[in-house]
Amino acid sequence: MTSNDTKAPAIRQTKGGVQSVERAFGLLECIANSSGSATLSHIAAEVSLPLPTIHRLLNTLVNLGVVRQLPNRGYALGPGLIRLGNLAGAQLGAIARPYLRTLVDELGESANVATIDGDMVVYVDQVASQHQMRMFTEVGRRAHMHDTGVGKAMLAGLDSEQVRHIVTTAGMPTPTQYSIGTVDDLETELERIRDRGYSIDEQEQELGVRCFAMSIPEAPAPLAISVSGPISRVDKAFSDRAIPLLRSAAEAISDDMRRGA
Repeated sequence: MTSNDTKAPAIRQTKGGVQSVERAFGLLECIANSSGSATLSHIAAEVSLPLPTIHRLLNTLVNLGVVRQLPNRGYALGPGLIRLGNLAGAQLGAIARPYLRTLVDELGESANVATIDGDMVVYVDQVASQHQMRMFTEVGRRAHMHDTGVGKAMLAGLDSEQVRHIVTTAGMPTPTQYSIGTVDDLETELERIRDRGYSIDEQEQELGVRCFAMSIPEAPAPLAISVSGPISRVDKAFSDRAIPLLRSAAEAISDDMRRGA
């Protein structure tokens, strides 16, 4: 790396960490941040490691099934990660589920927990409302981050460069007239979220639906919870009750994670 190159290496080193493990995870993060696949030249430019080291680590990851080599000689995330991801998602859901149930009991609307999957949101658990007209989100569903309550709540915890990378890679479709369609408008919205401590999906993903969401503080990975329902029920009076309950649930989930629950 030349002295005028300001790009930081993709691999983070931790105090007392095992270098080869950190490097292997750095390669996985690099591939994940490239929408799940990357050429060898791209990986080499991003992680700033000697090419023989990259080859050795990639071969090991391929043999473990967590990376696969593509016909064009590029590399993609492998099927070995699916089981790990599913298990991790299930564990996150198990920790959050009692608090989601409490939110539904108290507020009467559907509650979700979601995390980041590459450049998208993935929902890892939901407790549905008992109302006949209710919001239902399939566990495992992926959605854009810029037009979802949970997505914006998590984006608000990232720096501007990360936000721009995510939305540039994923794109910013506008499914309704209320959807945010530019990075500048999104960054303005994220500042509002940081100031008030929660996000609102104001009919941005689906007309007639409003969602309040909040990130989980000090979570090991970006994580957010939400409550959502039709705008006829999810109104100002609802928000006055929902925000303190969301905050209490987010703090309790954070405490449980730190204790290893």
